[in-house]
Amino acid sequence: MRPAQVFVGEMGKFKCDVTILFNGKNINAKSIMNLMVSCIKKDCEIEIQCSGEQENEALAKTVELVEAGLGDL
Repeated sequence: MRPAQVFVGEMGKFKCDVTILFNGKNINAKSIMNLMVSCIKKDCEIEIQCSGEQENEALAKTVELVEAGLGDL
């Protein structure tokens, strides 16, 4: 649950939509409930899409968070 909280907290700072594509589903990455029910586990392959005013900054932050293990090291 903690990695989801970290991710949602950081994505909430950006003025854009953030979507995770996983297992054929589009998941709103700004919703803790949507992330929790998606059952994304460590080492799963995901695609992240950002669209809107701060999309480049948000995408850079998602890469940083995922590469750092979302604070769950």
